[in-house]
Amino acid sequence: MRDEFEREYVEYLRVRMPHLRRLAHALTGDFDRADDVVQTAATNLYLKWRQVRAADNVDAYVRKMVVHTFLAEQRRAWARTWLTDRLPDRAAEPPPTDDALLVRGALRRLPARQQAVLVLRFLCDLPVEDVAAALGCAPGTVKSHTSAGLTALRKILGPSATATLGGGAR
Repeated sequence: MRDEFEREYVEYLRVRMPHLRRLAHALTGDFDRADDVVQTAATNLYLKWRQVRAADNVDAYVRKMVVHTFLAEQRRAWARTWLTDRLPDRAAEPPPTDDALLVRGALRRLPARQQAVLVLRFLCDLPVEDVAAALGCAPGTVKSHTSAGLTALRKILGPSATATLGGGAR
């Protein structure tokens, strides 16, 4: 029986791993950290596989595990530490060559929960209710985090981002 559970677990991860890595990368902005988040979530998934496989929506359950792993990592002090071979004289701004890079950089400056809400809502295209379930909060909280996050992104990115982020359609 244990072999059957392990086969199901391995098959599930084999199929879903690219999606989980994309989600984690969207949350972290770094492929290496994304792999760490997915690996931690996959380990927890293995430990809880008997419970998880009985869930109504396994994908939603696992997505919630990835998001919670990301949020837990953000609370750790080392998550805010950047290792370099030398100290910069002043903070370097990313070059304004690619809009996606600018948005990703701005997204990293938001609080972790706002960041997670915006990634789940707009990059994963999830409805408010699914985001609320993934974060374990009320739909109203998701809406307020969405509003605050978009407002903060508009401030960070400047006036040119207002039309891109839907500021003109109030």
